Amino acid sequence: MRQTFKFNLFFVFLACSITSLTSVAQIQNFQATSSVLWSENVLIPAGGRKNILNLNPADLEQLIYKGKIHTQIYPIEITGALPPLRPINNFFENRSSSFFQIILSTIGKAFTGLNSLDDILKNLGLHNYPEKTDIGVYSVPYPNEIRPDYRMGFGIINNHGTQGFTFSCAACHSSQLFGKTVLGLTNRFPRANDYFLKMKNLSPVLKPLIGTWVFNQVAGSTEPENKMILNTLNNLERVNVKKPLILGLDTSLAQVSLSLNKRSDDAWATPDQFKQIFPSEDIFLDQHPADSKPAVWWNLKYKNRWLSDGSVVSGNPIITNILWNEIGRGTDLKILNTWIKNNLKKIDELTAAIFSIEPPRITDFFTETELNNLNSNSNLSTITRLESAKNGEVIFNKTCAKCHGNYEKKWTEANTENLSYAELTQTTLVTYKPTTKVVDVGTDPNRYLGMKSLEQLNKLQISKDYAISVIAQKGYVPPPLVGIWSRWPYFHNNSAPNLCAVLTATNQRPKFYYAGAANDKNTDFDVECNGYPEGDKAPLEWKKDILFYDTNREGLHNTGHDEGIFLKGGQEILTSQDKKDLIRFLQTL
Repeated sequence: MRQTFKFNLFFVFLACSITSLTSVAQIQNFQATSSVLWSENVLIPAGGRKNILNLNPADLEQLIYKGKIHTQIYPIEITGALPPLRPINNFFENRSSSFFQIILSTIGKAFTGLNSLDDILKNLGLHNYPEKTDIGVYSVPYPNEIRPDYRMGFGIINNHGTQGFTFSCAACHSSQLFGKTVLGLTNRFPRANDYFLKMKNLSPVLKPLIGTWVFNQVAGSTEPENKMILNTLNNLERVNVKKPLILGLDTSLAQVSLSLNKRSDDAWATPDQFKQIFPSEDIFLDQHPADSKPAVWWNLKYKNRWLSDGSVVSGNPIITNILWNEIGRGTDLKILNTWIKNNLKKIDELTAAIFSIEPPRITDFFTETELNNLNSNSNLSTITRLESAKNGEVIFNKTCAKCHGNYEKKWTEANTENLSYAELTQTTLVTYKPTTKVVDVGTDPNRYLGMKSLEQLNKLQISKDYAISVIAQKGYVPPPLVGIWSRWPYFHNNSAPNLCAVLTATNQRPKFYYAGAANDKNTDFDVECNGYPEGDKAPLEWKKDILFYDTNREGLHNTGHDEGIFLKGGQEILTSQDKKDLIRFLQTL
């Protein structure tokens, strides 16, 4: 009996050893793959890297499906910012509680202006899930195969038997477009930074109340839920937040750098209570903004430097973003490192999904007739819209292609006489640069200047393990222009309201404009200029302070993209007709 026990114990030990070795081997293989796939030295082929992991079609489809679920439901269960769900719901929804709770709830709602959890999610900028009938780029798989009754980007996470909630990638990287929800499109009005700012401001008032009779009367929380919210508030003491200059921009990268200044200066950025009170100084970010908008996902497949300023010269974008997210949520990086090692498959799933994303097309929303009718003041009536776009292609190839890539069109193929306008204007091949370049064309420098602060990321052990390297650049990546029609306003800081502004000399660009949601294609979109309608054309409901864009402010300047591009010797190269043709070509990409 004893010998049998020893014999079985030996095999248990052997099995555990083999499992451990396999796990180590998987991690080492993943790290080696990371250093090969995610480097500025990797040459990008024509057509990009849609199947970034080189999987067979069946496996790729499965990974994409799971990855798109992760983009909606944040998969990092150990995340540092995880408020309990039930007490929040109780605060808003509990109608049968005590008179005291009703009074406090009423006061709270009046103070915040929010009346439900959905109000919170809407205020955060989250959008509704696509309808079941939506297909193609307008379709995402539903969690549990059922369309959720909450907004996309909201996720419920089970933690030690208690439900918490947080927001996911889709909060900043999905948007409404004329009634459709588009995963991978920049959220025009993200408020994720406000979430952290409000939580930190609330923390000194809230922490002393947690667990008290007053708090329990209002929230009805259990002891595990009290621990969960305390853990979130304690983690947020490691976070330093910065309010965006204007609704529509994001300060997450500044939040990462400034939060690292509140941690120990070691390979794990160990939590440090002293530095939480007395953080290290940041020469630039303490005094200056470095805002930018969230990027579209469909451009990733064409680049080997995936950030808009090109400062990340190596590193899987998924792991890098997870690291940034969790530094910005106050997570212990040793705990995060263990999670990464145990969840390499989830990272592959997210990677496959995000690299597979494709952009919407303008012909999904407008027929050729509608496009022409919406421009009744156009002087292009002597030629067809297709001919105009073809003229624009010639201008593009002479003026823009050297930085923004080449785009082969269906209209160049043989036997196209029976094809529709939508079919003829399809892009059949995108050839971006084999190596992604950073170019300084005079646009507002604050974003790339702020990236110098993020170089401290290089000393972290996770960065070393997964070949993440940040080197601040001068300038920005001229992006691929697929789907450019759908991602107004333009430039990294949203300082150009439409393509007309981009193609105009800086001193003639609008200094001010109002922004708004893309709800109605007839009123919220200027087809001829492609982007926000300006002046009297802007809907009245947009004309609010929070939607007013002033390019005179630091970090919001609309300078650059002038001399040597659209100007020569200070004079514009393109005629008014050239600009219209060029915009019509860009709308086909």
